[in-house]
Amino acid sequence: MSDRKKVTLRTLFKKVEEGVPITMLTCYDYPTAHFQEQAGVDMILVGDSLGMTMLGYDSTLPVTMDDMMRHTQAVRRGSPNAWLIGDMPYMSYQPSIETAIRSAGRFMAEASCDAIKLEGGAEVVPQIKGILAAGIPVMGHLGLTPQSVSALGGFRVQGKGAVQAKKIMDDAKALEEAGVFAILFEMIPDRLSTLITERMESCFNISLGSGPDAHGQLLIYHDMFGLYPKFKPRMAKVYADAGKTITDGLKEYVDEVQSKTFPQPENWFGISDEEYDELMKLIKS
Repeated sequence: MSDRKKVTLRTLFKKVEEGVPITMLTCYDYPTAHFQEQAGVDMILVGDSLGMTMLGYDSTLPVTMDDMMRHTQAVRRGSPNAWLIGDMPYMSYQPSIETAIRSAGRFMAEASCDAIKLEGGAEVVPQIKGILAAGIPVMGHLGLTPQSVSALGGFRVQGKGAVQAKKIMDDAKALEEAGVFAILFEMIPDRLSTLITERMESCFNISLGSGPDAHGQLLIYHDMFGLYPKFKPRMAKVYADAGKTITDGLKEYVDEVQSKTFPQPENWFGISDEEYDELMKLIKS
């Protein structure tokens, strides 16, 4: 898809108006970004989930802004046309409005992002307004917010009770009124997601395990292809078990090297007899 046009907010809202679901995936490296570009993915999120999927941490909390910069820069090089969103890592926006603006600015200036995403409800509205005032589009994130997983009681569905569901609805309204262009809902009940979608006026929503009625869907790339060995989330669909294919290939490589069936002549480079004879003369001289 080399002739693909750059995805813009106008592109995304046109899809919403026409009832065409938006596609969104996580991505953390150049080759994967290239594949997603070729597939025509609308939005790419360089999530702080890279701390778990790429760096081997047990949570997203240790991820730094410098980590995010390196990975986001690589993704942009691989996908110049997708709407690229940088995920604000833990403590890159919570301390103050100024901290939030500086962190968001790094995503735009250093990694060529189109927007940033941050977690939280009404409590982060001041930061959102500050970032928007700096001319940077913002995506919200409600429901299961991994940076607050300890306070939420672990990785579990949010909003199953009426009181908590109403809180999520109120937070969604606060984010919309603050000016976000979209909200990611992670692991909330499908009917709650539908209620919120029906009430949205100026932004759209993306579902991660939150039902089919959102304006778009997000999956974690590593979950789609069996590339994260620690666990498989229930909401993930495995489109191809690339993890098994890779493991099988690696085992075959180990076996072939140990049995001396690799490499074969087509896997190395030779030198002509004449040049080899000349080399031997030079060595002996």
